Amino acid sequence: MCEIVTATLATLFAGGTAAGATAGAATAAGGGLAGTLSTLGTLVSVGGALAQGISAKRAGAAQAQAIETQRKQEAMLNSVEDQRTRAQFASQIRQQSAQIAERGFSLDSPTAIFLGQNAAKELAFASQSVRQTGAARSSELSNAARAGRARGMQGLLKGGFSAAGRLLNAVPDAWPELLS
Repeated sequence: MCEIVTATLATLFAGGTAAGATAGAATAAGGGLAGTLSTLGTLVSVGGALAQGISAKRAGAAQAQAIETQRKQEAMLNSVEDQRTRAQFASQIRQQSAQIAERGFSLDSPTAIFLGQNAAKELAFASQSVRQTGAARSSELSNAARAGRARGMQGLLKGGFSAAGRLLNAVPDAWPELLS
């Protein structure tokens, strides 16, 4: 089988001629066990580098997917936290209004209006703080997912270039007829 692979590779490197295929098969047959093992080792090395690159790409994609899922879950939790913060402040504003009315102040008095405005400002600030924290975390997780995908692509490219380098380094030893 190794002779077939060697002949095919020789055909590819020799420009696709039948003479190149015959020369490759003759070299493989005449090279004996050492030549066959060398060719097989080269092919396994190239295949291993490609498999490692593909594995890195898949790992990067899986990591990015997990981070995106986490980002979506945290966005939902942030939304719930914002709603709870608003509800808590609204409850406090109602309690404050009830206390003011209980003390005999009119709810349209300047003091009641001032306290209501301050409470509304605090509500808006607290809500905005929760939303900004969520947006920052979402951005951070999006960037982490993008980095994971980039590392996966980098691993794929590294595996491909490593495989090509190993193949090109093996050409002079495994197929010397290609260089003559």
